[in-house]
Parts: sequence; C-alpha cells; structure tokens
Amino acid sequence: MKDWAERRDAKIGRLRAVPVVSADGLRGAHLHPDAPRAIERWNGHAWEPHGFAANLAEAKAVLYPEARESSNPPHDPVPKPLGSGTGKHRKPPAPRSDSGGRGRS
Repeated sequence: MKDWAERRDAKIGRLRAVPVVSADGLRGAHLHPDAPRAIERWNGHAWEPHGFAANLAEAKAVLYPEARESSNPPHDPVPKPLGSGTGKHRKPPAPRSDSGGRGRS
C-alpha cells in the first residue's frame, strides 16, 4: 500500500488541458486546435478547475513551460566533417596492385 500511496501522491499537482467542446464531440487535442481549453489540476482524488486557455498553443504553454524556454537553443557550431581514420565504421583502403590491374603472368 505504501508504494501505491507514493505513486498517487507523486501525481498531485499534475495539469491537463481538456477541450471545451460539446459532449458528443471528439476529445482529441489535435482535432480541435482552435477550441478553448479548460486547464485542470489533479488534487489526488479528482481533477479540479485550475485555469483556462484560449486554444491548444496557449494550453501547451501553460502545461509545458520548460519547452518554451528551450525552444530557442543557442546556435551550436557547425559540426566538422569526418576526417580520415580507421574506425570500425569506415571501409579499409582498397589493396593496391603493382601489376597495374593486369592478371598474373
């Protein structure tokens, strides 16, 4: 029981966005991106009202604030092309023949 209670308590405070559409409408987030969203918070026993978002993009900004912060990563330097080497992913050099490509005599 202790493990179950710890897992349940770890989820307290979790947020979700629920599209505000008619009861017979589809509830998939991607199906109504312009529909308003009710932001709900899990209190450990039930989902309770927490906020409101005008559309899916605004709801994602509320649910995933860390994604907005990391959406503009600093410019990384251009990676260098592979140099010469003998790594196991590289083909070994073709054997050279002193006979100039002719068969043995």
